[in-house]
Amino acid sequence: MKINYFLIALTIILSFSCKNNSIPLYIGTYTDGESEGIYSFKFNMETGELINKTLVAKTENPSFITYAPNKDYIYAVNENENGSVSAFKVNSNSLTLLNKVSSKGAHPCHISINETGNKAVVSNYSGGNFSIFNVKNNGELSDALQVLEHNTDSIVSHAHSAQFLGDDLYAADLGKNGVYQYQLVNGTYREVSSSIVPMHPNSGPRHFAITKDGNFIYIINELSSTITSGKKTKSGFEPIETLSTLAHDFNGDSYCADIHLSADEQFLYGSNRGENSIVVFKREPLNGTLEKIQNTSVHGDWPRNFTLDPTGKFLLVANQRSHNITVFSIDQTNGTLTFLQEVKMDSPVCLLF
Repeated sequence: MKINYFLIALTIILSFSCKNNSIPLYIGTYTDGESEGIYSFKFNMETGELINKTLVAKTENPSFITYAPNKDYIYAVNENENGSVSAFKVNSNSLTLLNKVSSKGAHPCHISINETGNKAVVSNYSGGNFSIFNVKNNGELSDALQVLEHNTDSIVSHAHSAQFLGDDLYAADLGKNGVYQYQLVNGTYREVSSSIVPMHPNSGPRHFAITKDGNFIYIINELSSTITSGKKTKSGFEPIETLSTLAHDFNGDSYCADIHLSADEQFLYGSNRGENSIVVFKREPLNGTLEKIQNTSVHGDWPRNFTLDPTGKFLLVANQRSHNITVFSIDQTNGTLTFLQEVKMDSPVCLLF
């Protein structure tokens, strides 16, 4: 039998090339339909193609997922009435459950890990509180160390997201219409500010992005479809502006969801559920101001979380109601988006590289 050594070598080279150009994309979902938990695709960083859909962990309503800083572990909320949060070990083709603990509140919707990887904070939407956990050396979560209660006798809190910045913790509360700042004092987080920048009534802060130097914050508001920006001062933050995320000719109902800065912090992106779009802003680095440059269709319905790939060349959107993930190329000069392709995925709500 004649062997074509050229074809064999070419196959090996192409296989090696594809493997090196591909990284895993993990997807958090709602499991009240066809989905069974957390899935993964192989993402080609050259073409933006998604292949090899795999169920990597069966778990209930993992609606938000995040990595440990070293990417050895993934943490997922389980968004239920009896809220919980799960820790997983990352394997080559699966996730191994390490442990699962109570989130100390109903319907946890967001989890964040600090930069050293030893603390986690979970936002309990219906519970109206933020729970703080230690992360053990083996990746497991401790029971909650502290619960920051936000409900009052007159206001129903809806805790929506929180992020660590050094020893500080910032927490967005849609129900109380503010972003709160906490500082770590003797092992306990204590409130510094109940609203780091003034919010217009019924804005509904949901998620936020902070620049790497911590000097600017951009808050996306679910109820008013706006972004509120602020600049850090010696005594806190001062407001810069509040801008609409919607196209000027859109007249329907819409609700913002997610927000991200580009890696070079030259552009800011946000998702609109209703208009079903991604809004693109050009950012002025010195004063933090924004200029809207694009509203583009997500080619789906109800865009929740979205993400930029590690190369900064692609933006991917999780469209919850149309059950698809859409991929866009990013113009490296002006930050605008061009639709490339889509894959089917049941109830995707969170994307993680």
